[in-house]
Amino acid sequence: MLRTLKVLKEELSKLDIPLWVEVVEKRKQVPERIMGLLERWGVRHLYSNMEYEVDELRREGKMVRLCADRGVAMEVVHDTCVVPPGRLKSGSGNQYAVYSPWFRTWVAHVHDNPELLEILEPPSRNPQGTREVFGPLFDCQIPDHVEGKTLPSEEQTRFRALYPAGEHEAMKRLEMFCEEKVGSYREKRNLPGTPGTSNLSVHFAAGTLSARTAVRYARDRNNTKKLNGGNEGIQTWISEVAWRDFYKHVLVNWPYVCMHKPYKPEYSNIEWSYNADHFEAWTQGKTGFPLVDAAMRQILHTGYCHNRCRMVVASFLSKDLLIDWRMGERYFMEHLIDGDFASNNGGWGFAASVGVDPQPYFRIFNPLLQSEKFDPDGEYIRKWIPELAGVQAKAIHDPYGRGAEALARKAGYPEPIVEHSGARERALTAYKRGIANGL
Repeated sequence: MLRTLKVLKEELSKLDIPLWVEVVEKRKQVPERIMGLLERWGVRHLYSNMEYEVDELRREGKMVRLCADRGVAMEVVHDTCVVPPGRLKSGSGNQYAVYSPWFRTWVAHVHDNPELLEILEPPSRNPQGTREVFGPLFDCQIPDHVEGKTLPSEEQTRFRALYPAGEHEAMKRLEMFCEEKVGSYREKRNLPGTPGTSNLSVHFAAGTLSARTAVRYARDRNNTKKLNGGNEGIQTWISEVAWRDFYKHVLVNWPYVCMHKPYKPEYSNIEWSYNADHFEAWTQGKTGFPLVDAAMRQILHTGYCHNRCRMVVASFLSKDLLIDWRMGERYFMEHLIDGDFASNNGGWGFAASVGVDPQPYFRIFNPLLQSEKFDPDGEYIRKWIPELAGVQAKAIHDPYGRGAEALARKAGYPEPIVEHSGARERALTAYKRGIANGL
């Protein structure tokens, strides 16, 4: 984020537009600090993009009141979502809790309101003499890090190479994806060992690419203006981008989901495990389940992992290990470079069966079957687990159960910390008991 702000400051400076950035230690101090800056600069009109999380909405509400009391006009606008929350209703007039019918309505709404995909023009240059009048505003420096959040120099170098910052980099990546990969996206999107996805999530999270821009750009490369027609790869990718809107709509309608609570109250009584050794094995990629471990090691090294793998490791933590899903949710937000609160919360709700459309008795991923289906040749596993580089054929998915025990043990790869079928039964029992106690 800080690298992105530096790029933004440089780009705006070319147009004689200043960018002021500072760190406020305590969140509750933000409104008064902003009001102090407005007073210092003589500002009478404040614009803000709306954020939908509870604390952020409370902050905006306080800002609106403070501005009204002090004669400052404040305009808060919807910008994060393609379709603002609250616009889509089911036949009964309620917010959708299931994605498929919500997406059909979302598509129809965008078709009926094409202005939702209009892209704003970039800002024009400020009048000559702006720097003379507002000189001090141009002297603001973007910090290299936030206190207590410094990355080791090796990681900083790695992340700079993996994730170049700025809107221009986002657009370059979007164009490359649409030119080279989007046509085969439907067939390759679930294969972590194949470069078939856009890798744009870091830009969505950082704000250097909007969902609106992405959907518009992909649609304009289709052979139809319909979001649900034409090239199947483009259709599928747009439907995946729309999940970001969906989870923000859910967050706005049921704000308690961002307060460590499940969507349905009766799911609050599930008895979770807090086994520290199991959680540590999960975070370090040492569970003995190769696909799970490859994904977790990728997160440790790159701050990212494939969406299919996120579902697998989240299901494994919450179902196979029965560890409280909120521990995994927090770990992801602290370690993923593309962490987005609503999407992360929604993803964990889906995997742990505590979110909207929970399906607890059907949605228990078998890590072995997932591995065989989505990494059939073990390319992804071998990339991230060097101890298993010499394991051949299908043994790569289960070295201790398919004849590669000696090689895996010698290389230091651990045995599975649980047995899946038994863990699955424990999970089903825990969910049934918890839900029954909550009714």
